[in-house]
Amino acid sequence: MRYTKRESGFTLIELMVVLVILGILATFLMPKILNRPNEARIIKATNDIRAIESALQLYKIDNGSYPTTEQGLIALVKKPDVEPIPRHYRNGGYLDSESTPLDPWGNEYIYRSPGEGDREYEIISFGADGKEGGEGVDADIRSWEIK
Repeated sequence: MRYTKRESGFTLIELMVVLVILGILATFLMPKILNRPNEARIIKATNDIRAIESALQLYKIDNGSYPTTEQGLIALVKKPDVEPIPRHYRNGGYLDSESTPLDPWGNEYIYRSPGEGDREYEIISFGADGKEGGEGVDADIRSWEIK
């Protein structure tokens, strides 16, 4: 069998050029792809807070007030045994869960009623670092700042 110069195939140099181009593209794209999970966690925390707010509204409609800080968000899952005891508590609670929800970083949401200033309540996730304050993914997500 004789080989001619016209045979098809890639040379080593052509393959190396393609690999270098793919490597350059990967260095620009990887940071954008790897940053997506943090964005998704922030969006999930925002949606969780909205769902908790909806459950709090139903609780208030049924019982005339929001749970106290002492009763906490667990009041949306099981009937509180701390005063004021709700008189018209919904069977099954107000959240589809057997425990209080955790933020996407595995920390409990902070609930205060009354909230800061003239707010009736506030719900807060301390972000990725689990500490008050911070910037970027460590920034606090507060119910009154969600639009």
